[in-house]
Amino acid sequence: MKHNSLIRKIALYLLLILGTQASYAQLNGKISGKVTDSKTGETLIGLTVKITGANLGASTDVEGRFNLGNLTPGKYSLTFSYLGYQTKNVTDIEVLSGKTTNVDVIMEEASSLALQEVVITATVRQESISALYAQQKNNISISSGITSELIRRTPDRNTSEVLKRVSGASIQDNKFVIIRGLADRYNSSILNNAVLPSSEPDRKAFSFDIIPANLIDRIVVNKTASADLPGDFAGGVIQVITRDVPEENFLNISVSTGYNSQSTFKDFTSNARNKYDFLGFDDGSRSLPTGFPASFQAYNPLSTAEKAKFSSQLKNAYGEVVSPAIPSQNHQITWGNRTDLKKGGSFGSILSVSYRNSQNMAIAERKDYEFSGTPFYEYDEDIFKFSTNLGLLANFALVKGSNKFAFKTMYNQGFEDNYTSRTGFTTDNIQDVRLNVSDLTQKSLLNSQLEGEHQIGKKQLKLNWNLNYSRVERDQPDQRSMDYRRSLGSTEPFRLIDRNTRRLFSDLQENTFGGQTSLSIPLNLFDQQATLKLGVLKQVKERAFNARIFNYLFVGPSVFEESLSSLPKDQIFAPQNIGVNGYVLTDFTNNTDNYNANSDLNAGFLMMDNKLGEKVRLSYGARIEAFAQTLNAIDFSGQAVAAKQDNLDILPSLNLTYKLNEKSNVRLSGSQTVSRPEFRELALFNYYDFISQTSVTGNPALKRAKIVNADLRYEVYPSAGETFTVSAFYKNFNDPIEQRVNSNSTPVVRGINFLNANSARSIGFELDIRKKLDFLGNGAWLSNMTAFANASYIKSKVLGEGIDRPLQGQSPYLINAGFQYFSPKTELTFTSVYNRVGQRIFLVGYQGYGDIYENARDVIDFQISKRVLKSRAELKLNVGDILNQSTVFYQNNEGNSKMAYEGAGLDRLINSSRLGTNVSLSFSYNIGLNRKN
Repeated sequence: MKHNSLIRKIALYLLLILGTQASYAQLNGKISGKVTDSKTGETLIGLTVKITGANLGASTDVEGRFNLGNLTPGKYSLTFSYLGYQTKNVTDIEVLSGKTTNVDVIMEEASSLALQEVVITATVRQESISALYAQQKNNISISSGITSELIRRTPDRNTSEVLKRVSGASIQDNKFVIIRGLADRYNSSILNNAVLPSSEPDRKAFSFDIIPANLIDRIVVNKTASADLPGDFAGGVIQVITRDVPEENFLNISVSTGYNSQSTFKDFTSNARNKYDFLGFDDGSRSLPTGFPASFQAYNPLSTAEKAKFSSQLKNAYGEVVSPAIPSQNHQITWGNRTDLKKGGSFGSILSVSYRNSQNMAIAERKDYEFSGTPFYEYDEDIFKFSTNLGLLANFALVKGSNKFAFKTMYNQGFEDNYTSRTGFTTDNIQDVRLNVSDLTQKSLLNSQLEGEHQIGKKQLKLNWNLNYSRVERDQPDQRSMDYRRSLGSTEPFRLIDRNTRRLFSDLQENTFGGQTSLSIPLNLFDQQATLKLGVLKQVKERAFNARIFNYLFVGPSVFEESLSSLPKDQIFAPQNIGVNGYVLTDFTNNTDNYNANSDLNAGFLMMDNKLGEKVRLSYGARIEAFAQTLNAIDFSGQAVAAKQDNLDILPSLNLTYKLNEKSNVRLSGSQTVSRPEFRELALFNYYDFISQTSVTGNPALKRAKIVNADLRYEVYPSAGETFTVSAFYKNFNDPIEQRVNSNSTPVVRGINFLNANSARSIGFELDIRKKLDFLGNGAWLSNMTAFANASYIKSKVLGEGIDRPLQGQSPYLINAGFQYFSPKTELTFTSVYNRVGQRIFLVGYQGYGDIYENARDVIDFQISKRVLKSRAELKLNVGDILNQSTVFYQNNEGNSKMAYEGAGLDRLINSSRLGTNVSLSFSYNIGLNRKN
């Protein structure tokens, strides 16, 4: 009874709080927005905004934003005025209790300051459409983007899902971005105003699924270079700006659960979980014990008895645990606060915590072949993927007048444990195989930025600066493999192959320190607006990597080996079997398994953006990048080696826009960019992957690639949110970096190296259409339906004697298409998206061993969402990868010029896997925290 009474009291208390909030919020509403120049897209700072017929007003801040609070619900008109611009009245602005109404406005230059003042009048709906329309047209470079307003209308949960909607972009592995079919090494990522380090230490890529979609202010994908962008790209520069000063106070809670068609509620196998795995952290029990010899040199000279003593300290972790796979989880809580200061200005805070967990199973098969085409091995695999992700974001910003200061921090902790169970046969010693591998990786990313934006003096100089720090960590606390074999087709027991039963411990830390500043100077050239922009950047990276590799070795009398080697997985390394009469660990760490590296990038740029008459806009400039990179290691002979890169690159760029009319432009762009090797690509560290039976080694002699880019685009913007663009582009690569199979490889160990090709070129065409369907009829549902499609066709070729193949990682085509329905009245959103990325070379082969391709897949996603509870809450249903087609890696055995996969009977299947269809249901609720301002 006391328990029920307590529950009733708590429920009543919560209802009183919510009721108080609701009644309190009814006292006021807000109007906020952003003001920009109609021709350049530049924000207007210090513009006056007044409520027509009242004394209440505000000025735009350094971001061009304004905020009018404490407004009684009803309809308002606003007057916008600014020196040198035509005054504008915006009418029919409806303010609702407890809500913020967004009004974005564009301003037209006055034809002459001496003319009598002209006042333009528009409704709020007309002005919102015009603002979005102007934003689409006014980018300097060839780019595609999406704003927070459009993101709110989608059911997308993270940045990688949002990027699927950007023209020319596609997503690989649900997190990595492909631009124009190029491999991710040719992209760069910017978070807010800082260049991001790679979230994947072994490749140049950023995992965009770690940034929740509701924290994004806008995303811009730049496909052509300008002097103020990083010079290390050829596909695109993806810039993600996160929110800082919210329009209103809020607390948003989101919960989601998901079902996988081939995993959820089915048996899920792994080694034992530790107590913090579900939070994304290893509890430390998997690491080498305290007091364990710290190096190969300290361990190797020990006696067998001493090695046995230390070997017994390692936990016997090979036993399997089988339990039902639980539904996936995806939860988030976000708090936003805005404080309008008494003397003008505002202080904003956004804090967010997100959590994801999934348990999925992939069904796979794997093969390789003799030179004759006879299978060397054939394996069936069940791969159990346990994944946890914990994310934190904290953004704080102070905006006052012509100044803004912001501190933004993002932290992400990732934990992935892939447990593989393999059965099959190999002709290596003609054996049946049972292999189990636990590959656990713990990764973290910290990114912190302190930045400022300022307008200086009467000449309205704009100063931007950013100081940033990033730390990437990657820890493999105990990667385990266990290999049992027996004679092919026999009934004898499987016995342990001790040389293939290993434990690997590795850790990597990378620190990045960066700073940059830029100054924009307004000018008047030939009676036209112009901007001179100059800036500098410095970025320093430091990385340390080390690994320890052990295998088990039987050291006891041979008479005991037969009985011990056939024991089950959970018993064979029990404490009683570790010792001088059983197994001990042997350390076979190599000199090359450790390295230290650093890089130093110093850059400066100068660019001019000016108009030539009423129709031509020209942006041109150059970027200078001095890049020094050093990797220090010890080779197999014990000699110190240093891989060094020291380059000075002058990277010119030009972007020309010709305005055909108010709705269409022609753009021309030319630039030179580079693609630099990553630390891992230079390191001699030899990593053997038991699953793919590959050994990956870096190449200290790699050179950076230089790329010449040219683009031509015709674009039409029929109305806000609608586009029609046709593009042609050309790229010439000098010394492109590729992954190749070593000619000394065997099916037992496929060696992979990084090498420079001599040169390559690609030419492509891109079509992008986004169109409302109201032209098909008068039905209201047609005006709420938008069809979109973008397609790219790329022909690439590596140049060299006897070479006839595309560039490694380059897809010949890319297709994104779909429909989106959004009803403002019912607040129902429906989206269906189709995606296909053409086959691409995964690994370059050699004479007698063909290139390994990754096949094209048809991917269809379905999403539906509905706002409920007076628009405070939202229900979302997502169905991902409905077709669940296999991912296939293959060799094009038939020599078909299209290189498409034609089935295992014609082409050589190397590996295939299916991940299942994912269905998720989420519910989010926004608690309004508005208070009287």
